[in-house]
Amino acid sequence: METRILIVEDEEKIGRFLELELQHEGYAVEKAVSGREGLEKAQSGQFDLMVLDVMLPELNGFEVLRRLRKNSDMPVIMLTARDAVMDKVAGLDGGADDYMTKPFAIEELLARIRLILKKRSGGSAKKENSLLTCKGLTMDVKRYEVSYEGDKIELTHREFELLKVLLENKNIVISRDTLLQKVCGYDYLGETNVIDVYVRYLRSKLDDVYNVKWIQTVRGVGYVIKDE
Repeated sequence: METRILIVEDEEKIGRFLELELQHEGYAVEKAVSGREGLEKAQSGQFDLMVLDVMLPELNGFEVLRRLRKNSDMPVIMLTARDAVMDKVAGLDGGADDYMTKPFAIEELLARIRLILKKRSGGSAKKENSLLTCKGLTMDVKRYEVSYEGDKIELTHREFELLKVLLENKNIVISRDTLLQKVCGYDYLGETNVIDVYVRYLRSKLDDVYNVKWIQTVRGVGYVIKDE
């Protein structure tokens, strides 16, 4: 079965270039030239991955991603002409799987697409548990929901993925490097303390609110959730 990729890009030359390169790699490709059109096509559920530009007419890429993540975990690679750190953080926090700044080498984009798709197919092949629980905390992987004793907790995509890895490996200490690889899915080139930042975000929404210590720090190693 062909892998289907959606390109959401309003610059005609870039969109056409990406379309030809991806088709050459054997992907089935469809394009959209506005945020609204891209969102409608993405929500059809017919695509395996989306390449999403940030600067789009009607709806910008961040808004498209925000709306998409309400009911879809389809992999998304964001493209932007700006190299601002906050843009990258906003994209990743909003649920993007990767982020590239224009201009970029097409070989790098193709490599990142292959890596994300490989990770996704590997994850689905081993049939993950739909419900993960620990001390009153419940994560429904299929519904993309987290709750504590019935109280729904809103998490960003990265926070959700980090918590999922920790819950899947209860009572096992996981290093920061391993968490980076599992949560980001590629060699992260930014600050190495990014995992510490997301753990802090999670604790502010979980431990601090419900007065339950879920995530424990193992000094010099990483983090663990203990089911005790």
